[in-house]
Amino acid sequence: MLVTLKECEEILRCPRSGDRLVSAERDGLRTEHSESEEDVVYPVVAGTPILIDFSDSVLDRKALLERAGTSALHRPRYGRVAGLIKRLLSPAKKTTRENVEALIRELSSLPGKSRVLVVGGGSIGQGMERLYQDPGLEVVGFDIYGSPNVQFIADAHHIPLASNSFDAVVVQAVLEHVLVPARVVAEIWRVLKPDGIVYAETPFMQQVHEGPYDFSRFTESGHRYLFRNFEVIRSGASGGPGLQFMWAADYLARSLFRSRTAGKLAKLAFFWTQYLDAAIPARYAIDGASGVYFLGRKSQVPFPPAAMASYYQGAQ
Repeated sequence: MLVTLKECEEILRCPRSGDRLVSAERDGLRTEHSESEEDVVYPVVAGTPILIDFSDSVLDRKALLERAGTSALHRPRYGRVAGLIKRLLSPAKKTTRENVEALIRELSSLPGKSRVLVVGGGSIGQGMERLYQDPGLEVVGFDIYGSPNVQFIADAHHIPLASNSFDAVVVQAVLEHVLVPARVVAEIWRVLKPDGIVYAETPFMQQVHEGPYDFSRFTESGHRYLFRNFEVIRSGASGGPGLQFMWAADYLARSLFRSRTAGKLAKLAFFWTQYLDAAIPARYAIDGASGVYFLGRKSQVPFPPAAMASYYQGAQ
């Protein structure tokens, strides 16, 4: 269940110094007294703290405040018909649902409620609904914009939360949108408790989306090495070549005709190709995957570079 800002205040930290944050005058949060630097005050907009070190972020402070913390990108809300079409073109992946269930099973063995952090939680990701519905989970979320699903706004390169404070972290369709994915993964490792669990989904063969904020892609092997400080529980393709083919048809049409509408029509014409992924063996899917996933446990022993070649799970 999604917790309130009040319920996670005790673990909020300054993204620059790591100091605790306390209420400040004029509707803000400030760092507690620190000998290392002067106090820093972070604004609260529409009830949502903006906990970002703008000196080391792709985000612009003035622009974010002028938007009152809302997204710089248009994020449409779908009506009944449009929502039906979207679900037809982008159904929740079976792999995601199974992996979320596996994550919840891992957490169910822990005493009491488990605390889960959702990085990039401005909207509830496909297949992630169970996290928010489970009464045994306390969900904390943040994104680079405000929404009812987040308690604060932050940049994942400097997660403004205490170390060793979460049982699990979920990062779905986010790592392609950060400048330094390895730093974000290091932050995830930091905020996880010993033996904490991470679940990540990241594109491999997907076209540019959210244009100005799209930077990276990963093969399944590259994704594994990105999470080298974690012990693998399971990993593989989160979407196969069939889904990637549908996306390719979309972008081919929109590029040829300079039209997003043409792309959407092409996507409708080839939506069925994503269902072919069910017939593709996992080792073949990995080589042409639209996206990859990693479910792993925090480790003190890094996965060695020398083991990467033998780790490869594809068909070549």
